[in-house]
Amino acid sequence: MQELKIAQKVEEMIQYGYVAVRHFPKSERHVLSQELRLSMWRLLRLVIICSKRYHKKTTLQELDAELELLRREIRLAKDLGVLPFKQYEVWARHLDEVGRMVGGWLKKVRG
Repeated sequence: MQELKIAQKVEEMIQYGYVAVRHFPKSERHVLSQELRLSMWRLLRLVIICSKRYHKKTTLQELDAELELLRREIRLAKDLGVLPFKQYEVWARHLDEVGRMVGGWLKKVRG
């Protein structure tokens, strides 16, 4: 059940992310926005892989690392001025929620 909730939260974050990157300047639309989209899809892919594997520990660590990479990419987009602070704030809330779920999942698996 937890895996399905986290996948749903990641999908909601992807939907918000697509709306946010749509407003990037033309010069960043094909570079930074593409990296952000790929990172979000990798995050969803890792959630699905984790939910299907018996041994989850290393895949969960990859998921945690991908989440941290996405956080830094979004923070960099805000620092570069291509992502308004309000959108950064909402997107960061989505990421924090997913991060809390991943952290709980890691604690459960580590036992």
